[in-house]
Amino acid sequence: MKMNSKMVVSGKRKTAVAKATIEAGTGVVTFNKRPLVYLSNLQQLEISEPLIIAKEVLGKLDFDIALNITGGGIACQVEAGRLAIAKAIVAFTKKDDVRNAFLAYDRNMLIADTRRKEACKPGDSKARANRQSSKR
Repeated sequence: MKMNSKMVVSGKRKTAVAKATIEAGTGVVTFNKRPLVYLSNLQQLEISEPLIIAKEVLGKLDFDIALNITGGGIACQVEAGRLAIAKAIVAFTKKDDVRNAFLAYDRNMLIADTRRKEACKPGDSKARANRQSSKR
């Protein structure tokens, strides 16, 4: 199986941007130059979902992934990282089986969620709040 030596793929969620660098290796995944054990258990599970699915389809993980994530909060960073990992695996392996497995499990694993924060309206305090008035 001939694979590219190194690829960089990005994923976004709200204001968080994740860049996943994937290259041939032994299956090591780092999150901002740290191992995944520094994340909480739920975040570890969420970010490792694409790895588990890819391992079921491919049999073994013979690539390393380094995530570099900026912006947003930790929850959005994890979701952006999950998207970047899944897109990187599909681009690196070039297998439709992996792509179809990701889409069957969760569409947001390969297709970004485009929802963003609503802008504040002029004269109001928040996006949906109206200006208060007193009828005296």
